Amino acid sequence: MRRLLCVLMFLAGVAMCSYAGEEKPEKNELDVPGVIFGHLGDSYEWHIADGAVIHLPCIVYDIDKGLTVFSSSKLKNGGGYAGYHLDAMSGKIVNENGERPFDISITKNVLQLFIVCVLLCAVVIGLTVWYKRNGYEKAPGGFVGAMEAVFDFVDKDIAKANIGHGYEKFSPYLGTVFLFILTCNLLGLIPVFPGGANLTGNIAVTMTLSVATWIAVNFFAPKKYFKEILWPDVPVFLKAPLPIMPAIEFIGVFTKPFSLTIRLFANIFAGHAIILSLTCIIFIAWQSGAALGLPMTVVSVLFCMFMNCLELLVAFVQAYVFTLLSASFIGLAQNE
Repeated sequence: MRRLLCVLMFLAGVAMCSYAGEEKPEKNELDVPGVIFGHLGDSYEWHIADGAVIHLPCIVYDIDKGLTVFSSSKLKNGGGYAGYHLDAMSGKIVNENGERPFDISITKNVLQLFIVCVLLCAVVIGLTVWYKRNGYEKAPGGFVGAMEAVFDFVDKDIAKANIGHGYEKFSPYLGTVFLFILTCNLLGLIPVFPGGANLTGNIAVTMTLSVATWIAVNFFAPKKYFKEILWPDVPVFLKAPLPIMPAIEFIGVFTKPFSLTIRLFANIFAGHAIILSLTCIIFIAWQSGAALGLPMTVVSVLFCMFMNCLELLVAFVQAYVFTLLSASFIGLAQNE
């Protein structure tokens, strides 16, 4: 308990010293929505620390200019390059006419995606090398044993339990999705590089994962699955002359991946937004003086510690829920 109080007093002292060394800002100077959405959104550069920034490559294509590659440092402080600049509203690259070109830049989220893929490939290759050297008779331990437990859990308790016969062909996909979401969630909780990007809090990423599940459900389903959608086994008056049940079943084909998209996106985005909001409270309180800033710093740090612990749990739960629901949807389509 004393150690915790010492840590809190140290953080409060750092905040007080930082505040005392600057001119007292005007009230409401801190742009809280800008800070929160600036950290949660994507960007063309990666802020590591004060003054330390990784400028990422911008890659855009325009019919008139062709392919243009340049560093995002060219766009700093309202600057531009080759007729391109950042739009003040959207934060995206636009040309001199205000039109968006075809943008395939390596943004913060894209770089985080590459990092996650490299980590997962390294894990899988490392496990393969270990089993190739030691065989399957020797019981693994440490990291290899933990990963074997994870894959066995996804294979037996998620894929086999929800899909049943023929689950083997879907286990690799479900295992990949589980590890990908879990790794993204955990890296998102690390405030310094190579973590900190809000990858699973980006609706484009969660939608892509949901589309992959939708393909696994509909492209590998037996013929009976489509028959149950177009002509379900219900009383005739629910199917003709008005196709009430077929319309409901057809809409359900698309609402399932939509629910997967929103569930993962909303939970991760909301958790990060709450932590950032609690952090902003410290700076807002110090604008009113040390009498309010010091106690609010302690309260905010305590709540941030609690939210980070909760987000650590959510990181595992959301990876499990997305994988479980994906397996359930696949199993409902495969069920004869």
